[in-house]
Amino acid sequence: MIRTVRERFVPLLPCCLSLAGVLACTWISFRLGQDLASVGFLYLVFVVLTAVYGGFWQATLVSAVSVACLDYFFDEPIFSFSVDRISSWVELGAFEFTALVISRLSNRAHLRAREADAERRDTVRLYQTARRILLLNESGHPGDAVASLIREVFDLRAVVLFEAASGRVYENPSGDNGIVEQTRDSYFRDSDRFCPAMKNRFCVVRLGARPMGALALCGTEMSSLTATALASLAAIALERARTLERQGHAEAARQAEQLRTAVLDALAHKFKTPLTVIRTASSGLPAAGQLSDLQADLVSLIDQEARKLNELASRLLGAPNLDSAAFAPQPEPLLLSRLMKAAIQELDQQGDRDRFEVAAPAQEPPVLADRELILTALAQLVDNALKYSLPESPIEVRLRAEHAAVILTVRSRGLVVAPGDRERIFERFYRAPGAQQGSVGSGLGLSIVKTIASDHSGHVWAEGEDNYGTRLSLSLPIAGTTR
Repeated sequence: MIRTVRERFVPLLPCCLSLAGVLACTWISFRLGQDLASVGFLYLVFVVLTAVYGGFWQATLVSAVSVACLDYFFDEPIFSFSVDRISSWVELGAFEFTALVISRLSNRAHLRAREADAERRDTVRLYQTARRILLLNESGHPGDAVASLIREVFDLRAVVLFEAASGRVYENPSGDNGIVEQTRDSYFRDSDRFCPAMKNRFCVVRLGARPMGALALCGTEMSSLTATALASLAAIALERARTLERQGHAEAARQAEQLRTAVLDALAHKFKTPLTVIRTASSGLPAAGQLSDLQADLVSLIDQEARKLNELASRLLGAPNLDSAAFAPQPEPLLLSRLMKAAIQELDQQGDRDRFEVAAPAQEPPVLADRELILTALAQLVDNALKYSLPESPIEVRLRAEHAAVILTVRSRGLVVAPGDRERIFERFYRAPGAQQGSVGSGLGLSIVKTIASDHSGHVWAEGEDNYGTRLSLSLPIAGTTR
């Protein structure tokens, strides 16, 4: 109770002391017989002091009391509030006007000084916050640490940080769901706002022009400029953590890819020797003696499957070389339609070859490409179409020239790749869920096509057709053009 009374009385202390000073000055000056002008200058001193330490309205009250004292004690007739002369009106009016102007100017200067002092303190706090954010431990997410740090440095009631990418909310202290909802609402509305009643400021956390979340600062009247700077520091901290996380994932993926490539390389070399022996033995069996028709068919099947395994081992050995920085294609002008027909003719079964329908423009422009590499890529597209299409269904191959490029599209009826998997099927060893239930595969074929296309400044992509199948397209620059 005593503390409450004291807190209410202390702001009025400058006004009370100045009024006491005016009364004391009035008594002493009246006893000494001072005139109105002399006493008026003394009263101005109290008005200015009140404006500096108490504010404009307290200074206005002191000036009004001072005018009343001048009129009552020092202006004829004394002991009366009546003013009979125009000169007296001018004197009292000039005093009141001067007192109010001085009070206003003094109060304005005082407010500017307080604002400058507050800005200086906020600048120091911002520097401390930025410095401590940069020194945060990189091992964990900085959300909780940033919220706690801002609350500690700026002595706030609470701080809430909302990160839009993950949907997570970081509170210090936690438990005020109303503030959390208002923070989210500020992000979704993409607008900053201030609640004077609760002294809560809500700012959108932006990295450049891109909103990343929102920040709530509770129990403060800091300027919007300072709050925006804090939101920018929070954005930098979140983006820094996200960048470090991406770098960590990229490094882990790179190391895993290196290990996987090394293992596959070793396994492919191990496969080569027994496959060579098997193929040699199967090729020599017909010359060793008389074989029945069934035995000859079995030997032919062994030789055919051993050749496929040998091609797969060669593919495993050649895939890492495509990603090597030292690898360089040997380009020459080529017609994609001829290469596609050559890849189709390499198929073992005539029935498979007959399923393909190739259509090319009459004036097909050539592409600048490495013959062996493009043949490898087209063979992968042919193999992929056969594996994941309905048996005996036609497979369409269409070529067209468009935007300084030749686009080859393979359209087949069967598996429809889901939209979320149409980019991932070109990743090494990835197979779409529907493909895993169908034909056996390694997940290498389309990744090799993508690498070869990239080495030729081209592009490969997949498109799905509902209730039909999938289209795979390969785009290569026309010879003599740059992309």
